[in-house]
Amino acid sequence: MSHSIKSILKTAGEALLLSACIAFTSCGRETKTKAPSIAVFIPGIMADSPTYAKLAEGVTEAVDAHNEALTQAGAASSALVKLTVMEAGTNQAEWATKLAALSATGDYDVIISSNESLPELCVPLTAQFPDQKFLLLHGALDGNPNIACVDYDQREQCYLTGYISALMSKNHKVALIAGQEYPAMNGIMLPYFARGASDAVAGTTCDFRIVGNWYDASKGSEIADALIQTGVDVILPICGGAAQGIISSAREHGIYLAYNDSGAFSKAPGTIISSCFTKQQYAARKVTDDFLNGKTVWGKTLRVGLQQGYIEFDDKNPLYISTVPQSVRDKMSELLQNFTSGNIEVPKL
Repeated sequence: MSHSIKSILKTAGEALLLSACIAFTSCGRETKTKAPSIAVFIPGIMADSPTYAKLAEGVTEAVDAHNEALTQAGAASSALVKLTVMEAGTNQAEWATKLAALSATGDYDVIISSNESLPELCVPLTAQFPDQKFLLLHGALDGNPNIACVDYDQREQCYLTGYISALMSKNHKVALIAGQEYPAMNGIMLPYFARGASDAVAGTTCDFRIVGNWYDASKGSEIADALIQTGVDVILPICGGAAQGIISSAREHGIYLAYNDSGAFSKAPGTIISSCFTKQQYAARKVTDDFLNGKTVWGKTLRVGLQQGYIEFDDKNPLYISTVPQSVRDKMSELLQNFTSGNIEVPKL
């Protein structure tokens, strides 16, 4: 039985109501076996974030493939994996409460999510609900037997983005606009973006601004306009829906944008110079497959990057080729080859 994202997507209230009402029974057997049940917790809104959309898509692909194999083997419908996707919204203050409510149902063998803040939110829940398991992408935590993490090397991702940003900047001024400040942003993403820029072109400066949320496009546009007035001519937006305002500003003023999302070039052809992204859909499918096949290593963090195939710099896209000069593409190609082959590593700060 195939599930589409649209058909399984529920609001927080709907998801909890559904899980309280569904009873799983075996068909034609004396014993009753509860089918595996998975919840995807989206800390945001999928429409505003390709990262979260890819999370749901990857888990759905794994569940669909698993259920199809069971069906072909003659399994009863009651043996099929149950999947619920729940959007928690953009108010980060509500995530802990909604995640606790989802855990309290006891209906899900595992909750899969993705955000640097999730490990901290999940730790107290594993004490409160000792049977609840969590699979967390974009996070890191070791030692908790109920939590497994996949930690992308965002140093590589942001270093590459900073590097091409500086190569494309005529004024040697780049900037990062974030939705909010958080440990990974302040400790990894911003400093490695700035380091990549300065390594590419000595003397390149990096400005940093905060929108204050992940949806205010007007504020994003206002910040971009102000940065452009100071001479900034390449911006990396990491601010969800607020990036729409930054795109409008960039187009109006004729500057470039660099992106850490997949499929970025189509957002503003000719304006976006790079798309360096974590392969979230691939990772989500992999961790779901491992869980369904009993291969999850609990209590550990899997750290992955370019060499392992979990981060990709899209240098084959026609819009990349048409927007970025050959000389810059050659430098990026050499840098990528050195990273993926292990010849060099991201410089230490």
